[in-house]
Amino acid sequence: MRRTDEPRHDFKPGQRTTQIIYGERQHLRAVLVSIRNFQHQARGLERETEALHRMIDARTGELNQINHNFDEQLRQARDADATPEQLARLAQAAPDHDWLLLRTISEHPHTPAEVLARLASHPYEAVRENIARHPRADAATLEKLASDPGSELWLLVSCNEAAPLELRERLRSRFDAKGSANAASAGK
Repeated sequence: MRRTDEPRHDFKPGQRTTQIIYGERQHLRAVLVSIRNFQHQARGLERETEALHRMIDARTGELNQINHNFDEQLRQARDADATPEQLARLAQAAPDHDWLLLRTISEHPHTPAEVLARLASHPYEAVRENIARHPRADAATLEKLASDPGSELWLLVSCNEAAPLELRERLRSRFDAKGSANAASAGK
């Protein structure tokens, strides 16, 4: 699990995003599988199974309210053979609060630089992290991410081979500066 996938109590999105709803649905499906595995031992689980199906259907409805045909769009974005054009169309049509789809698009190796540039200011940190390490991100986008004073995306950009050498060297010099500052404070 990535650090950005862990629950954060300091971040409160204004609404339930696809990332949240999809995760809930996946957990409900896992409970349903668990119940099915033991159903032969306890015949009284039919009501629980029906309730789980209703909750899963409700989460699917929520996902489709946020982004019509959500599951199909997510499947397309996860397809290893998706073309840059398909990914650009998906990103263009996706609502800003479809965090899961946009995160998936931002990590796809075929996502075009123009899409990555547009997504570089997305509020979901995992999207920005994906872009900071993406091999198709352009220099201007990587510079923008590295200069964000409120994040440590510069660390990811400093290791991205797509970043211009001058930018990577400048960012890597921060390691030396931080190391010197830490050594000085430790010696006091």
